[in-house]
Amino acid sequence: MRTAQVFFKDEEAGILSQLDDGSFNFIYNPRWVDDGGKPPISLTLPKRRQAYHSAYLFPFFYNMLPEGSNKQVVCKMNRLDQNDAFGLLVTIAKDDTIGAITVRRIANK
Repeated sequence: MRTAQVFFKDEEAGILSQLDDGSFNFIYNPRWVDDGGKPPISLTLPKRRQAYHSAYLFPFFYNMLPEGSNKQVVCKMNRLDQNDAFGLLVTIAKDDTIGAITVRRIANK
């Protein structure tokens, strides 16, 4: 399993995980859900306590990925498989993204 923290304006909003079977989970931080002033990270992922599950990377996160020749360059420079959406996401979305969301890998123990 691979995991990453999802931040909204540098505040942890939740955890994104890729399970061993290749599927994905996203779960909001309980403090984020309980704070009525905090928005959902996406309209397609409304705030709730239960985890979201998908066989594929959630479209909200997938749309953060580069495409075409940009994807090829990033994958080659970082030695990533072009089909590794999670690896690509945590490589490119950790610092500077369009919007308020960043994604940072949690080191496996």
